[in-house]
Amino acid sequence: MRTVSLGEAGVQVSALCLGCMFFGTRVNERTSMRLLDLYTAAGGSFIDTANNYAFWVPGGRGGESEALLGRWMHRRGNRDRLFVATKVGGAPGEDLSHAAIQAAIDGSLRRLQIDYLDLYYAHIDHRSVALEETLASFGELVAAGKVRHIGCSNYAAWRLERARRTSDAHGVPRYCCIQQRHSYIRARAGASFGAQLVADDALLDFCTDNPQVALLAYSPLLSGAYTVPGRAIPDQYLGADTEARLRALDSTARATGATANQIVLAWLMATTPPAIPLIAASNEAQLEENLGALALDLSAEQLATLDAAAA
Repeated sequence: MRTVSLGEAGVQVSALCLGCMFFGTRVNERTSMRLLDLYTAAGGSFIDTANNYAFWVPGGRGGESEALLGRWMHRRGNRDRLFVATKVGGAPGEDLSHAAIQAAIDGSLRRLQIDYLDLYYAHIDHRSVALEETLASFGELVAAGKVRHIGCSNYAAWRLERARRTSDAHGVPRYCCIQQRHSYIRARAGASFGAQLVADDALLDFCTDNPQVALLAYSPLLSGAYTVPGRAIPDQYLGADTEARLRALDSTARATGATANQIVLAWLMATTPPAIPLIAASNEAQLEENLGALALDLSAEQLATLDAAAA
């Protein structure tokens, strides 16, 4: 699998990141480990989880995904070949205070059965906690060797910029990446996803002008809405240009012989600013389809058609 730079972190990561949200809950252990094996066999090494995955699933309490990944890494003995990311700040009642971060890191490392994280995200922007406190707390973890790089998720562009200026002012590590809800069709202006934030025009402009901040795209395939019969496009995405974009997507898929999902992933990797898509799968066929996007080389004309589609 080809690699790309993770912003200014100075490391190369897999162009497709494997999201493990439902591993250990909706996706059983045997299937989860098989998917992890297939991803790594394809050359992938970028693994994404969070300490709260997946408390909302019936029977889930949070931490199941991390624990499964820990068992898998222990059995395979492959920790040194992986780039492991998890998150703090999204569990019920958890914020980004010094106390919360210090409490969460050891739990995540214990469940993952590792000594350090390659990437630690602020999962949700808790504005009740000063950025200075959050970033200083992350800085302590970096200094202690428990974390190598830090990123954020669900931050507005202006908050990301303020966080980076705060880091500079206090001499602590900066967020090298942001993980945001992002797909080919665009969310309607003002549409709400609760705590989840979309990669809006302001953030896309910021990442274009600041390539030292990598953009990661979660929920890029809209839970199958592009391809699964009968699965509707979420209401939040039903904007003025949705139909035009879906037509452009369909025509490009027919011209290339690729699936709509593969076109979306390939577009995300090739557009400006480029994104690292988080792929998710509950079976081998889904994962193989997603990985197939790596072999798809959209032409300049095709990219221009996809970019320009509008009502």
